[in-house]
Amino acid sequence: MTFFLDMRFLKVAAVALTTALLGACAVEHLEAGPPPTINEFATDTNYRIGVGDELHVQVWRNDELSAKVPVRPDGKISSPLVGDITAAGLSTQELAKAITEKLGNYVRNPEVTVIVTNPASADFLRRVRVTGAVRTPVTVTFRQGMTVLDVVLQAGGLTEFASPGRARLYRTVEGRTKIYPVDLDAVLQKGDLRTNYTLYPSDVVTVPERSF
Repeated sequence: MTFFLDMRFLKVAAVALTTALLGACAVEHLEAGPPPTINEFATDTNYRIGVGDELHVQVWRNDELSAKVPVRPDGKISSPLVGDITAAGLSTQELAKAITEKLGNYVRNPEVTVIVTNPASADFLRRVRVTGAVRTPVTVTFRQGMTVLDVVLQAGGLTEFASPGRARLYRTVEGRTKIYPVDLDAVLQKGDLRTNYTLYPSDVVTVPERSF
């Protein structure tokens, strides 16, 4: 009997040790300070065309070559004489230059302007997401000045299983995803707004469940 109890104890101890080791390997690297504010981001001043955007390609003094075109799922548009040309990922200036070069085979000194009339792809990129132990995980359109508390309330608040003191803000900064601790317990229960950070497009707020 003692032998079987000892074996059971060893198995439990082994599982506990393995769990502890795996937990140690999966420790998050949390940033020490608050996340950079919106004004501190190095942003590209040129809008990048995306799939679903609607464009107006204007060729000066050539109305028949001007056209309003959508960016197809393959990232291309079709323009008179030019045919199919890649638009997704380019700025309007870059696309205008590419169209100008192709039209130069047919038109003398073409002058091309590209205008984004409906930046549909920007809506997806400018979203903030809330996941985890909230009533309704949501993705919401970014608005200037919105905070962690704003989006948590939009998600219906926390569930009874939430661990608000261990919430996290995930933000991509210069190509790297950084993790910032958020104390929603302090924000919601004590009015301590130090971690009620202002959000930025593509931010993700997560609220883990309690460990029972």
